[in-house]
Amino acid sequence: MESESKANAGGRLARNLAAVKRWRATTHGDGVTKEAILRLKAWQSERLAGTYPDLLSSPRYRAAAHFFMEDLYGPKDFSQRDADVERILPKLTALLPAAALSTLADAVELDELSEELDAKVLAAHGNGVISHLSYAAAYADAATPGQRQRQIALIRSIGEALDGLTRIPLLLSTLKLMRGPARMAGLSALQVFLEKGFVTVKEMRGVEEFLDIITRRETVLMERLFARAANPFAGLAETG
Repeated sequence: MESESKANAGGRLARNLAAVKRWRATTHGDGVTKEAILRLKAWQSERLAGTYPDLLSSPRYRAAAHFFMEDLYGPKDFSQRDADVERILPKLTALLPAAALSTLADAVELDELSEELDAKVLAAHGNGVISHLSYAAAYADAATPGQRQRQIALIRSIGEALDGLTRIPLLLSTLKLMRGPARMAGLSALQVFLEKGFVTVKEMRGVEEFLDIITRRETVLMERLFARAANPFAGLAETG
């Protein structure tokens, strides 16, 4: 597949940042809604832990599993990271290679899509106690299969892109050198995200099996939820 140009990646990153700000204003606009969203995200984080106990206990995949479940798709508030990116977007576009800009654009798109889908799940669910049964019903009512497929595809593409970035000479050294300047400039959230993603994927020594497991299990769950299966969460950790 042809690589994305720096101009296209930078433009896409800017558009995704604007979109996630709009959704975050909806989900964090008042204290009640923000608290409900954080409860939903925490419930989803517990679900992920129950779906991937093997990855979380694997010496090879443990760190990467935590990164994907917490720093890409988890209960963390990414608003500071996204504000960091927006504040220095022209410099990032000038300094980072196109592949790194494209990866950031995908990460922010995933953030934006997750905020949108979480808001819609919450609207369908209401502020009551979340259970497997109530979440399953809200999930099926809140989105389309295409949106959920895009969410899964983004997780995979970000993982593959990070794996590609580990092959760029001196990129890790550059990220480490950015620690001090980033902290002084108030950009620590962005620097930590970039370096942590790079290091965890590099230490995995290959991402295909890891990403295959995530893609397969999330797709099985998605299909069960949209089919309104009686017990969609059962046996996910054993699906390979």
